[in-house]
Amino acid sequence: MYTEKLTSVKHPFEPVVDKDSRILILGSFPSVKSRENMFYYGHPQNRFWRMLADIVKADVPQTIEDKKNLILSNGFALWDTLAMCEIHASADSSIRHEVPNDIPGLVKQYGIEAIMFNGNAAYRYFEKYYGKDDGLEGIIKKALPSTSPANAACSYERLVGEWGSAVNELKEKILKEKRY
Repeated sequence: MYTEKLTSVKHPFEPVVDKDSRILILGSFPSVKSRENMFYYGHPQNRFWRMLADIVKADVPQTIEDKKNLILSNGFALWDTLAMCEIHASADSSIRHEVPNDIPGLVKQYGIEAIMFNGNAAYRYFEKYYGKDDGLEGIIKKALPSTSPANAACSYERLVGEWGSAVNELKEKILKEKRY
């Protein structure tokens, strides 16, 4: 049992998605720094934005608007698995009394074809709430290493390699099925 003081927190921002989004990238829940900055992956040591920019061969985005443009201009959507939870600081391992986001609703509304999970916690919570009967038959799902600074054991090169391979594989599958 987690012994630190937990704070009840509601997810503070909306998903980044539009009609051209085909691959949904799901995290678990925003870190303290992300909540302070009011946008996804706001911790300066989180490797998400640099990694994604390297994969799609773009400049590393600096502003929230640049980050949204990077996501949307490459056919991605961005959200988190959880809408609300009790959490200590930014520790996924401390999460309790979680409430999931309506991921099946978003997927159906926008025609999402694949989901990439940023880390085991995002995948684990998705499976807990939607794994048995998620209504998402035919949606490709891929769990990937977390870009969090807490996952320091995973090198930047490994992140780019695994995420880059997954992006290329998913886009190829979607194109092959004429869904991208």
